[in-house]
Order: sequence, then structure tokens, then C-alpha cells
Amino acid sequence: MGTNAKIMVVDDDPDMRETLEMILGSAGYQVVTACNGEECLAKLKEERPDLLILDLLMPKMDGFEVCKALKDPRRAQYAHMPIIILSSVREGVSQRRYELETGVQLDVDDYVEKPVESKVLLERVGRILNK
Repeated sequence: MGTNAKIMVVDDDPDMRETLEMILGSAGYQVVTACNGEECLAKLKEERPDLLILDLLMPKMDGFEVCKALKDPRRAQYAHMPIIILSSVREGVSQRRYELETGVQLDVDDYVEKPVESKVLLERVGRILNK
């Protein structure tokens, strides 16, 4: 898939969205953004991203709810879209909350805790997109 891939960054922090847009854009990726889960789900059909970078803690609709919504059979076309969680919440805590709420494990392709180094983020994005 390479660097011409389209990545949707979903985070309520405008500085984080801008930073990720610069990092990913400088590596040649197309970047679209959403400021919460509702906007993410609304943009999916139009934007058709190859990868979702998703914050967990957001107003209106958080990342946990987005993950649940993407498992809905009505959104089956997104069932195999790779997801990287990028959050300040420790991975174990997030996994446990999702399991308690849904009864299943949080099924994402990678989990990166904030703050993240640009080199690490680009390595992980590249690895997932090249699968």
C-alpha cells in the first residue's frame, strides 16, 4: 500500500491532530481528520481511509464506542480496516474497560501510548499498512 495510503486521525485535541497530520503528511500519507467518534463515522464512507488512528477519550463519542460501532454488521465494509489506538490511557486499562463493556477483547492492530515519537509512529503505521 505504501505511503500513498489515506489515514484518518481521530482526536479531540486540535494540536494532536495537527501534529499527527504533519508527521504523517511529511512521510507522504494522505491525512484526513475528525475531532470525535461521531465525525469519524460520518466521514468513513466519503473518505474511505486505509487506516484509522483513534484516540480513546473524546467527547460526544469516544474511541471505545467507535470500535464497537465498527463491529456492527451494518458497517461490515469497515470490519477489516486497521486501527491504531493512540491514547494517554495505558493499554491494560483500556483493554479491561472494553472487555467489561462489551464482553469481548478490544480488537485493534496496534496500541500506542501518548506521547509518541514520530519515528515510532511511522514505523508502526508502515508495518500495518504493508501487511
